Amino acid sequence: MNIIDLRSDTVTRPTEAMRAAMAAAEVGDDVYGDDPTVLRLQHHLAELAGKEAGLFLPSGTQSNLTALMAHCGRGDEALVGAKAHAYWYEGGGMAVLGSIQPQPVAQHADGTLDLALAEKLVKPDDVHHGVTKLLCLENTWFGRVMPEAYPDQARAFCDRHGLGLHLDGARLFNAAVQQKRPLADLTAAFDSVSLCLSKGLGAPVGSVLVGSKDLIKRAHRWRKVLGGGMRQAGVLAAAGLHALAHHVDRLAEDHHHAELLAEGLGRLPGMTVDTVATNMVFVRPAPAEPGRLQRFMRERGILIGESNPLRLVLHLDIQRGDIEPVIAAFAAFQQSQQG
Repeated sequence: MNIIDLRSDTVTRPTEAMRAAMAAAEVGDDVYGDDPTVLRLQHHLAELAGKEAGLFLPSGTQSNLTALMAHCGRGDEALVGAKAHAYWYEGGGMAVLGSIQPQPVAQHADGTLDLALAEKLVKPDDVHHGVTKLLCLENTWFGRVMPEAYPDQARAFCDRHGLGLHLDGARLFNAAVQQKRPLADLTAAFDSVSLCLSKGLGAPVGSVLVGSKDLIKRAHRWRKVLGGGMRQAGVLAAAGLHALAHHVDRLAEDHHHAELLAEGLGRLPGMTVDTVATNMVFVRPAPAEPGRLQRFMRERGILIGESNPLRLVLHLDIQRGDIEPVIAAFAAFQQSQQG
C-alpha cells in the first residue's frame, strides 16, 4: 500500500540524489572545526541569510535553545509568543536548561506578537524582576507567513528597549518562496535566525543557526554543553547542501498542493477549512469518537495527526496524484459519520 503521510514535513525520506551526495561527502571532525562539508554548509547559509557566521546543529530545538542561551544569561527573560514553538513545543528547555524566564505574549492571527502588549511586559530595572533581554519571533507560524513590514517594527521595538531579536525560522524558506523574496530580506532585522533543513527541504536531520561572529561563538560553546557536538557530520551537512541546491524552489509545489487539498476538502459537507498560506492545511472534520478518524484514514494508507483543528502538511513525498485519494477518504469518513 502506498502510504500518504500528512503528519508533518519532517517525515520525508532522503532522495536517491541526496543519498548519493551524503555518501560522497568529504568529512573531518566537526568538534575540531575541520569538517569541510559542515564548514561549507555553515558559510553558505550564513551568506544566504546575510549574516557573518553559521553553526550546524542536530535539531531546530537545540538551535533555538543555543541561540537563547547565547543572548541571555541565567535569570534573564525572553519575550516569546504564547503559542510559539520555542515556548510551547520544546520541552521548556529555555527554563529547564537555559535558566531563562519565558514571558509569553499574546499573538495575532498571523502569528505576530502584539508589540503594544509586549511593551507593557518589558521588566523595569529592578531587583525584583528578571532582566528582559530578548524578543523571539517565528516565521512561518502554523503555516502563516509573517507580514513584510513586521520585522522592522519588531527591530525598532527591540532597539528602544535594548533587546536582542531572534527568529525561529524553521520554515523560513517556505515564507521566502511564498513571498518571492530573497532569504536575506526576511532575516535582515534579526540578530539570530534558526533555519531548519529537515522539514520542507527534506534533509534527514539538522538546523543551522546564523548570526554575528560573536553570537555564533557563544552559541558554539552552548552547543557543546548541550551535547550537540558531532564528529564526521559532513555526511549530514551534505544532505543540507543538496537540499538548498535542489529543494527550495520546489516548495512552491507543496504550497500549490496544499491549496488543492484545501479546496477539495472545503467542498465536503460538515468540513471547515482554514485559509492556506504555505504548506499546511488546517481542517475541522465532523466530530467523531477520539482516534476514529485516524484509524479510518490509516486503514486507507493515509497518516494524519490528532490535533484539533487537524493539521495536514504537504511535502516533497506527497505528489499531485495523492491529493484526490485523501479528499476521497475524508469524504468517505464524513459519509460514515452521517450514517
